[in-house]
Amino acid sequence: MSVFVALLRGVNVGQAKRVAMADWRRLLADLGFDDVSTLLNSGNAVFRAGQGQSQQHAAAIQAALASRLGLDVSVTVLARSRLKAVVKQCVVVLPEADHTRLLAIFVQDRVDLGALAAIAPLALPPDQFVMGEQAAYLYCAAGILQSRAGKALLGKAGASATTRNWATVLKLHAMAQAL
Repeated sequence: MSVFVALLRGVNVGQAKRVAMADWRRLLADLGFDDVSTLLNSGNAVFRAGQGQSQQHAAAIQAALASRLGLDVSVTVLARSRLKAVVKQCVVVLPEADHTRLLAIFVQDRVDLGALAAIAPLALPPDQFVMGEQAAYLYCAAGILQSRAGKALLGKAGASATTRNWATVLKLHAMAQAL
């Protein structure tokens, strides 16, 4: 069985698109995934699947969220090996205290990574934007809402992407490696 990480975009932020983590775990289990566990209250899950690829799982999860929970949310599913590569390829080195200011930017289809390049010119020092092979990385020194690049990522430029701060990425990576 292969291990995957599922990331929901924009759930449990404010009052819109609310999903209880118990419902999220149950939905994944009902889809036939095993060893489902969640992290935080923001739509992160790690699970095992006997067959299928990341894109197939993302499409099935997105459809189930819409039909069962009435949620229209973007779903990104990464194979454990891809998440491992994201962690390994990050060239932005920060003290642990700054891990919440470093974002890994994920897209389901790596072809869509190229569209994120439009954000790069907006990352003015001390912010940093780095394109990787599996994800992009954005360090927002004063926080995402104080960064021009961060604001662009929350808008149209990042519409096909979802982000997780580096502390969360490392926790998901550890969970996936433990399965």
